[in-house]
Amino acid sequence: MSDRAVLHVKGRVLVGPDEDEGVRDELWVVDGRISYERPAGARDIRAVEGWALPGLVDAHCHVGLDTHGPVAEDVSEKQALTDRDAGTLLIRDAGSPSDTRWIDDRADLPKIIRAGRHIARTRRYIRNYAHEIEPEDLVAYVAQEARRGDGWVKLVGDWIDRGTGDLSACWPREAVEAAIAEAHRLGARVTAHCFAEDSLRDLVEAGIDCVEHATGLTEETIPLFASHGVAIVPTLVNIATFPQLADGGEGKFPRWSAHMRALHARRYDTVRAAYDAGIPVYVGTDAGGSLAHGLVAGEVAELVTAGIPPVEALSATTWGARRWLGRPGLDEGAPADLVVYEADPRADVRVLAAPRRVVLNGRVVG
Repeated sequence: MSDRAVLHVKGRVLVGPDEDEGVRDELWVVDGRISYERPAGARDIRAVEGWALPGLVDAHCHVGLDTHGPVAEDVSEKQALTDRDAGTLLIRDAGSPSDTRWIDDRADLPKIIRAGRHIARTRRYIRNYAHEIEPEDLVAYVAQEARRGDGWVKLVGDWIDRGTGDLSACWPREAVEAAIAEAHRLGARVTAHCFAEDSLRDLVEAGIDCVEHATGLTEETIPLFASHGVAIVPTLVNIATFPQLADGGEGKFPRWSAHMRALHARRYDTVRAAYDAGIPVYVGTDAGGSLAHGLVAGEVAELVTAGIPPVEALSATTWGARRWLGRPGLDEGAPADLVVYEADPRADVRVLAAPRRVVLNGRVVG
């Protein structure tokens, strides 16, 4: 043991949201893993002091994607490093046309849970992002992406219909029922991009596991989500761009522009109503595409602005999010992926914007 480098994290270790049982005074990192017992004979010890949380989770992020489509590996690397330095150590990549498997071999980059490539209706999504197909091919493409991903598949549930000039659902009910059933048969969960109202009931009743953005939730569909246990990832830092998008489309699609402004105006009420109804809410930034990476702290703050209690907003990017994705937190023997802060993030989530130390796979990387 004397030849091994050991990291000693002391201060307040937030292993869970509970004030009495969720706080420890210290932990040790040996061979890249967490221990709550001092290692015998350890001499080469590096100490880090502060408030420690499990590595943050961005449950809606796109590594390998920009506004034009797939990017080169050096750009993907910069995106991943930006997220890492912000404290995001676990990413659910909610759709990317790039092959980022090489990141799995880099111990200094965040861990990624992939949903494969977006699956969209023909000419009903951002160019160069998705497989663009028709309903009769949906099951086959869902099966393909279920096999390529890490337990998730991403559909585009609604998008602007140029014929009507407004948002509308992309898939017939029978198509999504068959596709979701096939994903579940293959052991994958399904999520869908949804801005509008009219795609939600069919997706939930077809068995979907999660909805991204979910700005179209209403008094009628919120109880449906709650009763089916369907999670949402609101991406409020992305929804903040809706007025700008609406201004850009006003001349050609005035109905769509008005709809986007209305969805934006009620965004906080929508998220708070979902939370109050018991719908699981998780942190996601929608980084990639048009949004910068490294925005996780801002998204947590947005959830608090929407009325979610600070500890619950923290859980949506730490303890609860990791449990939802099937990954460990600050558990005995788990990989040492954690972030240390100067002050208690439970008292003020804005602390998340300034990590004191970032520890990934047991190494201090930031």
